[in-house]
Amino acid sequence: MSVIINLEKCTGCGQCLDACPFGLLHLLDGRLMVDGGCTLCGACVEVCEYGALSLPATEAGSSEVPRPHGGIWIFAEQRGGRMAPVSLELLGEARRLAARMQVPVAAVLFGHQVQELTAGLIAGGADKVYLVDHPRLADFVEEPYAAALTALARREQPEIILAGATYLGRAFIPRVAALLDTGLTADCTAFDLETETNLLLQTRPAFGGNIMATILTPRSYPQMATVRPRVMKKLALQSDREGTVIPVRLEELEQPFRSRFLETVSEITETIPLGEAEVIVAGGRGLQDGKNFQLLEELADLLGGAVGATRAAVDAGWISYQHQIGQTGKTVAPRLYFACGISGAAQHLVGMQSSDFIVAINSDPQAPIFQIADIGLVGDMFEIIPALIQQIKASR
Repeated sequence: MSVIINLEKCTGCGQCLDACPFGLLHLLDGRLMVDGGCTLCGACVEVCEYGALSLPATEAGSSEVPRPHGGIWIFAEQRGGRMAPVSLELLGEARRLAARMQVPVAAVLFGHQVQELTAGLIAGGADKVYLVDHPRLADFVEEPYAAALTALARREQPEIILAGATYLGRAFIPRVAALLDTGLTADCTAFDLETETNLLLQTRPAFGGNIMATILTPRSYPQMATVRPRVMKKLALQSDREGTVIPVRLEELEQPFRSRFLETVSEITETIPLGEAEVIVAGGRGLQDGKNFQLLEELADLLGGAVGATRAAVDAGWISYQHQIGQTGKTVAPRLYFACGISGAAQHLVGMQSSDFIVAINSDPQAPIFQIADIGLVGDMFEIIPALIQQIKASR
């Protein structure tokens, strides 16, 4: 928590800089910023003639903290000039929240020579795009990414920052939250707003997915959360939508960092990436043996889909981790999901329950998977799946 800066009242006169006993205040492009470590001593507040500085209300005995006015931000993740789908999913959710809060939505885009991606972000729901284009950001490295987002957040003071719970988001967003001295809720699957305060209600699975916890950040800003990919629904792109692109220069990117980018080694992936597949045929403990995944592969090939698995099947060594779906695996939302020999444990449901249409095949009529399935087939999957494969082949 730090002193509150009202950017509308601040003239950039600099009187408060000498007043801070720790030298935490400085001007950047004429705008006042405060570094981490503020003790809330109030020395800068006393010398400000324009009323632009104030202490959090908790220091005066109130439980309410003054809210920043920077609206809702989403971190627009891109790799190699290709926008990550989760960025548009975040924009869709941010727009829904912003309509209730009556605040703008901004996308923060890092990279080098990625100007062409800004149009897609505006079409996807952003009112403005903060474009930080710098060679240091061409490839992902935690330190410069964290330094850049922290500096920008201190300057513009957003109320909420959302990012994808991807490898990239999980790597540097916690560092940003620590530098901003605020909280972070990871792997969220739903958001809402508290009626009286408009605080962000951040919901995520807890205790192995057995309960859903709702978390608040009531005494610090920005409120920060990472979101599982394929959980939120993106909006339809509007190519005629208007927005503002704001190029940003950050001196923080000129400092030396302890780590540097060397090279990217591309991993071997399945023919159709699991997260992008429109059809997924997934197997669980009911397959009994790893060789039986060949049956699911044949069905998936016929349907132009990918093969998924539960954690139990992966732990048994029947299939590699890259196929795992669930709380400790990937989150998917295909148009069609076959759950074959899957009982429906909460940890697995978290990763696939957003699928448009679910077909469950299980010999146990009481299996929890049938509670969320659109079609449930009770019987021996080693009879049902071959019959289904035969029928598909016969129809072609």
